[in-house]
Amino acid sequence: MSITTEFLRRPLTTGAVAASSRRLAHAMTEGIGLEKARTVAELGPGTGVFTDAILARLAPGARLVAVELNPVLAARLSATRRDTRLTVVRGSAAELAGVVGEPVDAVVSGLPWTVMPQNRRGHILDAVTEVLAPGGRFTTFAYLHAAWTPPARHFTAELARRFDRLERSRAVWANLPPAFVHRATRRP
Repeated sequence: MSITTEFLRRPLTTGAVAASSRRLAHAMTEGIGLEKARTVAELGPGTGVFTDAILARLAPGARLVAVELNPVLAARLSATRRDTRLTVVRGSAAELAGVVGEPVDAVVSGLPWTVMPQNRRGHILDAVTEVLAPGGRFTTFAYLHAAWTPPARHFTAELARRFDRLERSRAVWANLPPAFVHRATRRP
């Protein structure tokens, strides 16, 4: 099973055509305090590339809640990861507060923000800001080739409105397609 197969079967619930690279996973998880986090949420874990990078940084007593809409990907992730810190939930990222049940220190997202309807994107971003603890970090990525498009610019503007600090990483060329990371912080 591959992310490409799932994209072809369910393009509305699987946003990526190819799995993200380990280099992008490293860029997504560095500098957001995962080593000290108690609770982390992951949105759209897909095949688990970011999940593995998060788990590699988490402390032994920490908790990772991964929310995946695609039933095949959720089942596969749950079956292939035996880490007791990980809970895989099949559901919508818009229901994040009900799923995690407590404030989170970081949210790592692999969701396809620029292809979803604006109102859905807004609901999910509201859910993210609702669960983030003060000083919490949110990280997601965007493809470099699409950064200039209106949906990408609107998404960046939405992040800037919701978060106190927003930064963008250097390009991650070792990804298909090349990407960059948005890192956003909520005021402490």
